Amino acid sequence: MQSLGGIGALQVDSQLLAALNTGHEGGCGTVHANAAEHVPARLEALGTAAGLDRVALHSQLAAALSVVVHLVRDRAGRRRVAEVHVLERDAAGLVFTVPALSWGVGGFVPERGWERLRSLIGGAL
Repeated sequence: MQSLGGIGALQVDSQLLAALNTGHEGGCGTVHANAAEHVPARLEALGTAAGLDRVALHSQLAAALSVVVHLVRDRAGRRRVAEVHVLERDAAGLVFTVPALSWGVGGFVPERGWERLRSLIGGAL
């Protein structure tokens, strides 16, 4: 598995997407976004700043990423998982997220993308 730290504009295609598209199974990286559903748009903005066009970026995203885990800080300042989304492509080939798990009263609540998440992780949940 490959792991990368925070990604800035000039690093989008040269580090994150390139590293995740090397043929190795698994990997992770971080990107700042306000919610899991905002990650494709955030990467679009960073990719544009790095000179990558929208179609190429979404092709790279679809090949490189399967899951987005969104963290928030709790009242004590600790980070915790707030939601997990899986990625899919629309008819135009653009990547979008589908909620798989969200944090609710008493724990995580399965969402529309739950079965896809389970299949990606081999039913481990």
